[in-house]
Amino acid sequence: MTTEPEGTQSSAPAAFKRTELQRFPSPISGWEIVQSLAEIPEGVASGRHSHPGGPEVGYIARGDVAMEFDDRPTLTLRTGDPFMIPPGVIHNARNIGTVTTKMLSTYVVDEAQPLATLFDE
Repeated sequence: MTTEPEGTQSSAPAAFKRTELQRFPSPISGWEIVQSLAEIPEGVASGRHSHPGGPEVGYIARGDVAMEFDDRPTLTLRTGDPFMIPPGVIHNARNIGTVTTKMLSTYVVDEAQPLATLFDE
């Protein structure tokens, strides 16, 4: 039987995590294609952000998300749902389920623009 020494157990709160899976040049000069996996623990949100360089095309691989927007009604997404967020639209993906949500997102973006721009809550 093994145990962790006292004081080594993590008490850090669960956090939003985005992992870039692949990045390729687009057939269109000056653009690139980026694919990522977002993991959002129960009760956690991605934070308000936008993708100024191009659209986000996504798929909810697991979990339930309230996709909150500054300029339109909240969209409830469940396992198996696809979604598309136009360039520059401020949004926040909030996990409203009981498991860590996993979202697969693909971006076709202008290489001169950041993938994401963060905004204050």
